[in-house]
Amino acid sequence: MMTRRGFAPSVLVFFLLAVATNGYSQRNSSQTGRVERVKVHGKGLEGNLAGDSPDRDVSIYLPPSYQTDKKRRYPVIYFLHGFTDSDDKWYGLTKHWINLPAVVDKALAEGKTKEFIIVTPNAYNRYFGSMYSNSVTIGNWEDFVADELVSYIDRQYRTIPQASSRGLAGHSMGGYGTIRIGQKHPETFSSLYLLSPCCMVPNMGGLGNAEMAARMEGIKTVAELDKADFMTKAMFASAASWSPNPTNAPFYLDLPVKDGQPQPMVTAKWAANAPLATLDQYIGNIKQLKALAFDAGSKDVSIAATNKVLDAMLTNYQIPHTYDEYDGDHINRIGERIEQKMLPFFTTNLSFEPVRGGKK
Repeated sequence: MMTRRGFAPSVLVFFLLAVATNGYSQRNSSQTGRVERVKVHGKGLEGNLAGDSPDRDVSIYLPPSYQTDKKRRYPVIYFLHGFTDSDDKWYGLTKHWINLPAVVDKALAEGKTKEFIIVTPNAYNRYFGSMYSNSVTIGNWEDFVADELVSYIDRQYRTIPQASSRGLAGHSMGGYGTIRIGQKHPETFSSLYLLSPCCMVPNMGGLGNAEMAARMEGIKTVAELDKADFMTKAMFASAASWSPNPTNAPFYLDLPVKDGQPQPMVTAKWAANAPLATLDQYIGNIKQLKALAFDAGSKDVSIAATNKVLDAMLTNYQIPHTYDEYDGDHINRIGERIEQKMLPFFTTNLSFEPVRGGKK
């Protein structure tokens, strides 16, 4: 494992309507947390051209003491899932390679973490993932997470409603969403943890692959997209998020290739949504964060490489951060990383007490 820290010491909508469904209880003993699944209406998600519902499922982990200590308030970790994933897969409601509540319960039982409320919105959509971005095609996902969802959770649950008690984290596409949103909103989230973040650097070389271009341009219907390979789906999701086109039915997006020719303007739009290309613009915001950490497995080669770039950029600005590269791939040790690294990180860096007169 390789660890590097920054020079300083220690240490990728404007109104909310919410509709709650009956809470789903996964566990109910005093030793384990409880999972509720609710619907949260996103005003900024209304009218998206993809036709996805603005009423989003949201899974919420309530720690063991939440049901018994009725006066206690809790910090919140907003956790963003990855591309093609969904909240139900992460929260044990659908069998998957990860069960976040079980991981948290284990960490609590072993004394590795304090108690948090953990919140994950379902960002799975017509394009298999929102990239947590604002777009007329998919709706304003960035605003939904940073504004509408936070407002709803603070109203409905016993949170500590201040930035110092809110963390933002995510895996893969969710790691991208974490840095994308977190570097813009230090007034909302004080600490960020990125697990194997994707999509960090701009691909200025275009596709560079005639076969990939042909596969993309060969998709003409939603049914064909549903049957496409993973990378083709990822290209359409990226286009829906970063190069929307309200007049280009049926997908309402512009691909980075048209009639076999690269589209430089689309490439430029995608580059403008790459966190490492925009980081310099948000240095002032990043300096306001309490803590920032990110990691990736060494076998997750391209993502580990972009983490090195992020590490170098933050080091150049003398911004404190923690960067780990461990022996693993994109998913095989994520549960372990959450248990042993992410939860202790938020235990150390989030505030468990309200700050009188502090920044919300």
